Parts: sequence; structure tokens; C-alpha cells
Amino acid sequence: MKLTRICIYPKDIQLITGRSERYGRKLLNDIKSYFDKEPHQFITVKEFSEYSGIEEEIINEYIEKYP
Repeated sequence: MKLTRICIYPKDIQLITGRSERYGRKLLNDIKSYFDKEPHQFITVKEFSEYSGIEEEIINEYIEKYP
């Protein structure tokens, strides 16, 4: 069984979207607000997928390719 990360970070968003890492941090904060999360809580791949509309499989491919 191959384990993959379940949390998404600004660097991941930068690689997926082609935008800056700062944009990734802002987007994570927007997602935290959307899901009513506390600042210390993480964003999962599933939540990022739901918010961005990008399929989880595509996100996981990027995470595996660029760990």
C-alpha cells in the first residue's frame, strides 16, 4: 500500500496552478475560511479539490511527482 500526503501546502498550489507561493498561502487562507477552519488546521487534498474544482487524482499526481 503506497501512502501519499493528505495535506496540501502553498508550494503544491504553486506547482499545480503555476502561480506564486504567496498566492498559494492566500488561497489556503481562503479555503480555511470557506470550510470554517481554525488558522492552525490543515487543508486536505479533498478539500482543495472541492474548492478548486480540480480532480483529486490530478492533485495526487502532482504531489507524488514533486514530493
